[in-house]
Amino acid sequence: MADSYLSKTPNASNRKTLTISVWLKRSSLGASPIFTANTDISSDASGHFAFDGDDTLHFRSWPGSSPYAFLQMTQRKFIDTTAWYHIVVAQDTTQATDTNRIKIYINGVQETLSTATYPSQNYDGYFNSNILHNVGRGNDGGIKFFGGHFAHFHFVDGSALAPTVFGETDSTTGEWKPKLNPSVTYGTNGFFLKFENAGALGTDSSGNSNTYTLNG
Repeated sequence: MADSYLSKTPNASNRKTLTISVWLKRSSLGASPIFTANTDISSDASGHFAFDGDDTLHFRSWPGSSPYAFLQMTQRKFIDTTAWYHIVVAQDTTQATDTNRIKIYINGVQETLSTATYPSQNYDGYFNSNILHNVGRGNDGGIKFFGGHFAHFHFVDGSALAPTVFGETDSTTGEWKPKLNPSVTYGTNGFFLKFENAGALGTDSSGNSNTYTLNG
């Protein structure tokens, strides 16, 4: 997205249970934000879903000072700039078992984590709070933008969903492919960005009219 990004400040909603699903293709490596929730000051509390500087993927909540409230970081590095990845993060901090509170899936398969610090039960994260949310932009030690392409970006407010809601295995090729019109209840702040209109990339196709503003 070069230095372009989408932004919106939603009203506060369910901060315990949510799903992020996105198809993406990287064009540059290194630190690259996917979806963030914070103000423009790097010391402020934030939710962060991004590729790190070493090309691992992380999902974390930072209360503005150490330690992290939670941190999930993948073991593998995502360095293939020719591949499309389908990434799903399902968060449900109401779960009694800590390992069920956050799950990361790549192309339909739950990912192995190198770091897994889980949130406390019923923890309220920063996604879905009444602060600035950015698609493709972050402020983690300096402003950064996502380098690559997005397709079919879903945010679900109030449900932690499996990757099979958004994708399926092609019966002929065996490849993981998107469901173009998945059956999803998006909740109050939920959205579905198809990026169909170059002049209105932030248009929400969920039926909620939660359109994001294009910047840059």
